[in-house]
Amino acid sequence: MSDIHELQVTVDLRDGLSGQELAELRWHLGLGPEPEQLTVITEFPFVVVDDDGNPRIENEPRALLAGSGPAWKVGGTLGSSLTARTGLPGGGWSLTSRTELHPDDTEQVGELLRWLAPRVHDTHVHPDGTVRLGHCRWYEDPEPYSLEVRDGQLNLP
Repeated sequence: MSDIHELQVTVDLRDGLSGQELAELRWHLGLGPEPEQLTVITEFPFVVVDDDGNPRIENEPRALLAGSGPAWKVGGTLGSSLTARTGLPGGGWSLTSRTELHPDDTEQVGELLRWLAPRVHDTHVHPDGTVRLGHCRWYEDPEPYSLEVRDGQLNLP
């Protein structure tokens, strides 16, 4: 049995991302190098076992939405795109990402998605303040559910 989920993020972001934020977002999408300093998500805890057999936690930064090529469990292709919305009202960026989400990455991916939520165009915000970011589904489920942030809470599995 597998705990893999398909995660699809499809949003338009408002203009105003700093150069540092944009570089870090591009890295998370697999579209650029890792920035020297991380500011959006700074902690990537990873448990390793030392030479004496004792577990210890290290910080191991990793791009969170950088999957590409054939999907392992959900079928189809994984990939991400970030395109400037030049010539469109409001400018900004169009972001699309499809990846396989492993439970070990849920906390950091959730942090990234909660960071994205206040930066989306108003077209993704419902009257009650809920922000729709895309869709998610367990790899065996035929129907996805809406991926949303409401009051700072993300509905990830």
